[in-house]
Amino acid sequence: MKKKAIIIGSGLGGLSTALRLTSRGYEVVILEKHSTPGGRMNMIEMNGFRFDLGPSFMSMTYEFDELFESVGIKNPVEFEELEPLYQVYFEGKEKPRRIFKDLEKLEKEFSDVEPGLAHKADQYLNRAAQFWHDTEDKVVKSNFDSMIRYLLKLSTVPWKHIPYLYRTMWSEVDKQFKSEEVKIIFSLVAFFLGATPFQTPAIYSLLNYTEMRHNGYWRIKGGMYRLIEELVKILKERGVEFHFNTEVVSTGSNNGKLYEVIDRNGKKWQADLFISNADAASFRGQILGRNKFNERKLDKMHWTLAPFTIYLGVKGKVKNLEHHNYFLGSNFKGYADTIFTSSISPQKPYYYVNVLSKSDPSCAPEGCENIFILCPVPDLRYKKDWSDKEELAKTIIDDLSKRVGFDLDANTIVKKILAPDDWAQMLNLYKGSGLGLAHDINQVGAFRPRNKDEHFSNLYYVGASTTPGTGLPMVVISSRLVTERILNDSALS
Repeated sequence: MKKKAIIIGSGLGGLSTALRLTSRGYEVVILEKHSTPGGRMNMIEMNGFRFDLGPSFMSMTYEFDELFESVGIKNPVEFEELEPLYQVYFEGKEKPRRIFKDLEKLEKEFSDVEPGLAHKADQYLNRAAQFWHDTEDKVVKSNFDSMIRYLLKLSTVPWKHIPYLYRTMWSEVDKQFKSEEVKIIFSLVAFFLGATPFQTPAIYSLLNYTEMRHNGYWRIKGGMYRLIEELVKILKERGVEFHFNTEVVSTGSNNGKLYEVIDRNGKKWQADLFISNADAASFRGQILGRNKFNERKLDKMHWTLAPFTIYLGVKGKVKNLEHHNYFLGSNFKGYADTIFTSSISPQKPYYYVNVLSKSDPSCAPEGCENIFILCPVPDLRYKKDWSDKEELAKTIIDDLSKRVGFDLDANTIVKKILAPDDWAQMLNLYKGSGLGLAHDINQVGAFRPRNKDEHFSNLYYVGASTTPGTGLPMVVISSRLVTERILNDSALS
C-alpha cells in the first residue's frame, strides 16, 4: 500500500519534493493557503500584462536539470543566459554601469575608476571559487544529524577559509578594489540574500563566483512562473491532489507522531508523513506552539529584508532600462546601516527593476512594458504600519522616471503595490521577511532549523528557512536533502 504524504505549501520546495516523492511511489496531497501554486515564485496578471511576483532570475541552473533528471524527465523549461548580467544606475551619474561576466568587458566599463580590474576580479573570483568547491558537497549539500557531526564536517574544510567566517563581505571587496563603485558592484549580491554586505560573512563572496564565472544568471523563457506551471502539470499527471485556499492552522499528534493537520475551516487531513513548505522557524512557533520558536525568540533571530514591490504596466517603450537594473543612491553604507531597523519608509530608496518585456514581448500588450520594482525595506518588527505605501511607491516611481527619462506615472495603464504586510498575509511570511532567516554564521548549517522535526518523527521541512538556505537553487537542493531523510527513515522503520 502506498504511503501518503501531505505537503503544506506549494512553493518551489514543496513542488520539488512532491516530484521526488511521487517517483518513489508516494501518494501526495498538497495543501496551499494561496489561490495559486508557487509561493513567492508566483505570477500576477492584469489587463494583458503578466508579471513574475517575486524571483526574476536564477543561477546554478544545473540543479534544476538534476531535479528533473532524478525522476527520469527532461527539464521542460528553457533557460536563457543574461549578458550583461545587469546594469547599475548610481545617483548623480546619467549613464549606468553595465556588469558583464566577461572580465575584459567589465574592465573596459570601469576603466575610468578601476585600472586593472580584470586581474583584480580574477584573483577575487578564484578565491571565491576555492571556497565554493571546498564546501559545496561537505556543507551545502549535506544533511546533519547533530551539531557535533556538523562541526566535524566543517573541520574537514581547509583552514585557509576560516578567516572568511569572521570577516564581512565588504571587508573583502574593500581590500581587493579601489573604486567605491566596483566595491558596491561586487557586494550587491549580499542583497540577494536579503542582507547587507556589512553584515554578510565574507564566505558569501562565493555568490560572486556563481554569478560571474561558475554558471551566471539565467531567466526562464516565458517567465519564471513557467517552471511552476510545468511542475504542477507533471504532478497532476502523476495523480497529486492540490487543495488551494486551504490554510493549515493546527495539528493532531499521538506517540511522537503527527496523524493529522487541521485547516482554518476545521477540516482534518490525515497522512503517514507531513512536509512543511512554510517557514521552518515560524511553523514550529506559530503552528506547533514550540517555546523555542515563540514570537519573542523569533523576533530576536536575524531575518532577511522585507519586500516592497510595485508592478507597473506602462504604455510605450522605456529605452534606458534593460532586463535587470539596480538604482542606488550616494550613501551606500549609511543606507545599509539603517535599512534593516528603520521605523519609517526610506526617503531615498535603493531598488531593483526588472522589465521582462525586454526579452519576452508576450508578457505585455504591443508597444507596452511590464515593469517590476523591488525595494528592500524593514520587516514588520520595525515598521508595523504600511498605510504610507502609496507615498513610498510614488517616491520610487518619480525617481525612476527622472533617472531613465520616461514619465511612468503619465503612461501607467495598470499598477499594483505590495507592502510587507501584504506579503505576510498572502504567503505567511514571518513579519513580512522576504527570504526567511538570514545567513549569519549562527543561522546556517546545523544552526539553521533542521529539515526533520525535533519531536515528531514523521514531520519534515523544506524551503528557504531550513538547510541549506535561501535562493531558488538552494530550495531545490533542500528538496533533495529532505527526500533523502524521508527515504532513509522509511528504510529504517
